[in-house]
Formats: sequence, C-alpha cells, structure tokens
Amino acid sequence: MAERDVSSFASPAGHFTQQHLYLRCRVDFGSRALRGTAGLTVRAERDGLRCLVLDTKDLQIYKVTVNGQEATFALGEGHSFKGTPLEITLPFELRRGQDVIVETSFETSPKSSALQWLTPEQTSGKKHPFLFSQCQAIHCRAILPCQDTPSVKLTYYSEVSVPKELVALMSASRDGEMPDPEDCNRKIYRFSQKVPIPCYLIALVVGALESRQIGPRTLVWAEKEMVDKSAYEFAETEAMLKIAEDLAGPYVWGQYDLLVLPPSFPYGGMENPCLTFVTPTLLAGDRSLSSVIAHEISHSWTGNLVTNQTWEHFWLNEGHTVYLERRIGGRLFGEQFRQFHALGGWRELQNTINTLGDTNPFTNLIPNLNEVNPDVAYSSVPYEKGFALLFHLEQLLGGPDVFIGFLKAYIQQFAYKSAVTEDWKQFLYSYFKDKVDVLNKVDWKAWMHTPGMPPVKPKYDMTLSNTCVALSQRWIKAKESDLGSFSSADLKDLSSHQLIEFLALLLLEAPLPVSHVKRMQEVYNFNAVNNSEIRFRWLRLCIQAKWEEAIPLALKMATEQGRLKFTRPLFRELYNFEKSRDQAVSTFLQHKARMHPVAAMLVGKDLKVDQGQTA
Repeated sequence: MAERDVSSFASPAGHFTQQHLYLRCRVDFGSRALRGTAGLTVRAERDGLRCLVLDTKDLQIYKVTVNGQEATFALGEGHSFKGTPLEITLPFELRRGQDVIVETSFETSPKSSALQWLTPEQTSGKKHPFLFSQCQAIHCRAILPCQDTPSVKLTYYSEVSVPKELVALMSASRDGEMPDPEDCNRKIYRFSQKVPIPCYLIALVVGALESRQIGPRTLVWAEKEMVDKSAYEFAETEAMLKIAEDLAGPYVWGQYDLLVLPPSFPYGGMENPCLTFVTPTLLAGDRSLSSVIAHEISHSWTGNLVTNQTWEHFWLNEGHTVYLERRIGGRLFGEQFRQFHALGGWRELQNTINTLGDTNPFTNLIPNLNEVNPDVAYSSVPYEKGFALLFHLEQLLGGPDVFIGFLKAYIQQFAYKSAVTEDWKQFLYSYFKDKVDVLNKVDWKAWMHTPGMPPVKPKYDMTLSNTCVALSQRWIKAKESDLGSFSSADLKDLSSHQLIEFLALLLLEAPLPVSHVKRMQEVYNFNAVNNSEIRFRWLRLCIQAKWEEAIPLALKMATEQGRLKFTRPLFRELYNFEKSRDQAVSTFLQHKARMHPVAAMLVGKDLKVDQGQTA
C-alpha cells in the first residue's frame, strides 16, 4: 500500500524512483563542507515525465545535468525542518520505465543537520579532526539531493577524497583506496553497496581510525585509544549474528563491522548496513550493555531489509527489532533473561509516557507526523509499545516458536521492500488464517491509534525481577529510622541488569527524600559506578530527590557524552530543580557549539532556550 510521506518534498514513487547513486565527493575539514557530485539513476514510473522534485536541506546546488545535458532547476521555498525542494525541469520527456542519470553538483553547509564536524580536541587522540553522519530520519537531504523517503530504495557506489592520514568508512563494502590524483596530500576511498537501501542508511565517517578483527565477518573500528577496549566489549558479535540468522534468515550484507564513535554521537547505535555505528557509552568493561549490538544486528532484517514506508510506521522497524534483540538475548542467556528485559521495556514505556503525558499524540503507536519533525516525535514508544504488541501477540498465538515462524515469513515476504502497518496486519491475518477469531479480539484501534499505555499488559515471568522489586520497595517504604538496615550486602547477588532495573523502579515512584539517596550513596557507592545505564538512572534519582551535591555530577554526565537517551533527561531534571536550572541553561549554552546539531536542537527545546542564543 502506498501512503504519502508527509516528511518529504520529493516527487512520490508514483512519479519516479531513485535506483542507484554514484557519489563523488571531497571532505573539507577547513570549510566543514562536503563538495562533489551526486549522480542519481532515476526511473520514470509514468509516461510524459517532464519534471522531478528532490529533497535538499541547506545545500548549495551549482549545476544539474540529465544524461549529461544541462537541465534548468530551481530551489523552492524553505521549510524549518523539511528543507527546500529542488525542482528540476528535464531537457526531454521520459516514458514509463525509462532510466536517466540526474547529476547534481552540490556543497553541504557547515551547519548541515546530518553531519557533526569534531575538532581534534573533541577526539580521543587529540591530533586529527573527525566527521560522522547521521541521516535517520530525514537528514540525508542535508548531505545530497535525493528522494529522502524510506519508501524507495537504491544501491550506491562512492569515491570519497579525504586527508591521507585519515580513514573514510561508509555503510557499504570497502572497494579499495588510491592516492588522490588531484592532491598528493589526500586519498580516495571507494565503497560499493549492492543491496538496495533507503537513503537514511547512507553513512560516512572520517577520522584517525584503526580496526581489530573480532569475528569472521566483523572488524571493530575506533580511534587507537578505544579500539582494544571495544574489541573486548563486542566479542559476542558473531555469536549474536549466528542466532539472528537462525531466527530471521540469511544475513545478506556480507560484512558486519562495528564503529565506535566519539562521545557526542546522539544514539545508542545506528544500524548503518555493513557498519553499525555505536556510542562509546556501551564500553562498560563487562559486555553488559551488548543488547544494543543485538538490536543493531537485528535491524539487518527488520529495518534494513524490510523498511517502514514512512516515519509514521517507524514501529515496524523498531518494535520488530526489539523483539528480535530480546529473542537473541533469550538464546544467549536464557528465557528468564528475555522475560526480565521484556518487563524492563514495559517499565521504560511507563517512564516515557509519564514524561510525555498519557494524552500526548506522540504516544500513539502510529503518530500523525504532518508538520511534525520526526526528531521531535522520537521516543521509546515505537520500540516498547511496538514490542509489547508483538509480545502480546506471541502469547495469544501459540508462543515464541510459533511467532518466530510468522516473523521469518514476514521478512521473506517484504524483503527489499517498504511496508506500512496495514501490509503487516494483512500478512499477519493471512499467516494465522486459522486463528482469525483470536486476532479479531485484539483492540487494534487502542493499540495503534490511542495515546498512553497499551490496552493490555502482556504476562511476564518475574523470577529475575522480584529481587529488584523487593529492594526498591524497601527503600520506598523506609522511614528515616530504617535507613540503618541497608548495607552493601543488599546488592551482592544482583547483576548490573538488575541494578538498572532497581533504579528504574525507583524512578517510576515519587522522589525519595534526600536522606535516602545520601544513605544509598553511603552503602552502595553508586557515584563510583561507571556503567552508563546505572549512572544515568542514579543521577536522575539524586536530582529528583533534590540532592545538591549531585548537580555537578549530573551536569558532567550530560555534557561529557551526547547520547540523547542520557543527555535529554539529565538536562530536563536539572532544569526542573530550581537550584540547578540556571546552571543547566548556562552549561548547555557553553557546550552547544560542540554538541551534535540534533542534540543541540532538542536540548534547546527542553530548556526553552531560543535556538539562536549562545553563551
């Protein structure tokens, strides 16, 4: 089913489809720009096609040719987050099925929302600059003119010129390197992506990167200072890939490399094909945060092979990916582990809905994104409400073994395509045609189109969760006089996963008295813990309890890394505490220029700071 993509200005797939990109560009750290040509092979999908519209954002366009003939073009009216349509008049009429190459000469802006340019001081090595891209959801248009919608897919080939002491990587197979014939101080790296992808999966990184092999199809890439630690942390990758293939079908992408980015990377991970990008906040030292790797691996099927057709159906990408991620965890660490994380996800959803409000339309599984920036709508809802629906269906339809059969068949059916929820639902009904009566009992409208928590809570095995619940209840019920009863022995049998859950449970309740968090620090010494997920929840708990001594620690965590999952809630808590509000704003303004552009925009909104304001 074709639905209009409200997040794109480009002509829809009914007019034309992009098939292939040939990108040649030069990375200029001096002017913070990418300059080059983007040759898009486009196919007319109707007769008499005379003009086409591409998405752009903050791009300069110097020239457009169609099969080598110069074409007239005009940039339309700019939009705050959707950018500016590029209207191209073709020099000749196309008939349906005809392919032409539309080549644009372009240059990006230093303020491109797709790119973060880091100075040497912002890297681990302190010697060389660094560049990375993040195109999801609608930022590919801030790198090059394209049909920036997940409803169409393309292959790509690229040649990227960079300073010769640096390495370039892309979301593709590496296809060699050579000296730049135009500049002996530069090198050209070549890349080839032969599997069609939505353009939000085009990715580029340039920096002083090294690699270590950690599996038959996996290298870990990072700066020299981080590469050994990263190789240790992600050693389970190949085991996870094998389980994923068993669950979802063959891995079609060839290589599965990992790239550890500098701390300002705004997400936990990004499933760029052949090269997953991850945050350094996963480097706990004990492999305990590797579920993010299982998540990104799972996207190789749900998201990258079967793709949401528009961003309103983002749950199709994320709900299924969380489901697969937890199935991988269950295979590696047991069914109780899967159940424990499933329940943790339900609590995470409660937390998000508490923050956003249970009538907020962004808490619908399928939100309306007309005139809404997908980055602003982004939350755990498509992940955890999506997962909860699939987990509920698993329980209704005969258990995990039955449900994985459906998931595998769904992937096979829609591989290399894009889908909307109605496609998924029709396939679900046809696959379970003998259980239509069960499916008809599901309140689809409440699940899909109603804000707040889901209409049904799935069943969860509580074995690993009970200890966390019991300990959190002791703290919630404790009077001042009971605080002596707590000791470090309380934690001796808890895994780091259970510590995270213990703190998450406390965050769902009214703030603790400051006496309680002070005592908690005395007995558990959470300030000494470096696991990012534990530290983040602990510092939120302290600021909610209005413990002033935690303010500098929370500000430090909010600024020394830029993962939105941590940075936004920490800044929000600091802003909500009158003692730290001014400091939160001034610290943000000091750091804004060094933040990722999307993170700076979102934190600025949270802190009600005018977007033009600086320190």
